[in-house]
Amino acid sequence: MALFGLFGKTKKENLDKGLEITKESVFKKLARVVVGKSKVDEEVLDNLEEVLITSDVGVETTMRIIQRIEKRVQRDKYMSTDELNRVLKEEIVALLKENTVNDSDSFDLPEDGAPYVIMVVGVNGVGKTTTIGKLAYKFKESGKKVVLGASDTFRAAAVEQLVVWSERVGVPIVKQAMGADPASVAYDTLCKARAEGADVVIIDTAGRLHNKVNLMNELTKIKNVMKKVLPDAPNEVLLVLDGSTGQNAYEQAKQFTLATEVNALAITKLDGTAKGGVVIGISDQFKIPVKYIGIGEKMDDLQVFNREEFVDSLFS
Repeated sequence: MALFGLFGKTKKENLDKGLEITKESVFKKLARVVVGKSKVDEEVLDNLEEVLITSDVGVETTMRIIQRIEKRVQRDKYMSTDELNRVLKEEIVALLKENTVNDSDSFDLPEDGAPYVIMVVGVNGVGKTTTIGKLAYKFKESGKKVVLGASDTFRAAAVEQLVVWSERVGVPIVKQAMGADPASVAYDTLCKARAEGADVVIIDTAGRLHNKVNLMNELTKIKNVMKKVLPDAPNEVLLVLDGSTGQNAYEQAKQFTLATEVNALAITKLDGTAKGGVVIGISDQFKIPVKYIGIGEKMDDLQVFNREEFVDSLFS
């Protein structure tokens, strides 16, 4: 079953509301770009470039977007400033489609009866535990049997928070004592999930970035141990990033993609920031699909990322 079907139709009104702060910021900047102008010229494009960069879209992605619009202007000979929003939306969506190797809609749950294993990575404080809890809720609501694994054994608070979420959602959790081997917890979690016929396993991991070598070794060990139980595990390595940190999220993405094979992204806390443009830049630059976005505190405020609807919410 495809995850878009699993999570139901995206609630566009919630998305619009969740991106309101970013949208307001972008629109104020865009209004200044076209004031007193009737057509898109070099000055408008220079100002648009500045708007995108200051909206945390990122320099590289911004340059690609501007180049695409320049080609449209050259091809059409004339483009009014009234058309700029529509063209901007079209080119950003096209760029994201071209530069994403895998589409988030292509991720399916396995049909072979084996649990689908999601290993969640990310630094402390980005909303990792909350994302795990909301994912567990979404899967359970769809009729899936979920098991959580508390492999962040270096912080008592991390385990406690995950226990709270497991109780809140009503799904079992596997945990061990503080300081236990994270790989051992992951092993026990998969054994339980397989024995009990679970559909989905979500494994939390430590969020330390101070030593990339240690991080890489730890995540590799967890993955290798899981493969002893389920050869295809983990099916998904989900990196959680805090969208409100803007450019810092790019650096975290860079470090974690070097440390392990990340194949999906979740970008959180987009409702309280004007830095929502970071989703566009990260999605483009890392060639890893943004799979989920967090746009609020409620359970339903974790949404499957839809490029067209996201861009439409930002620039409409």
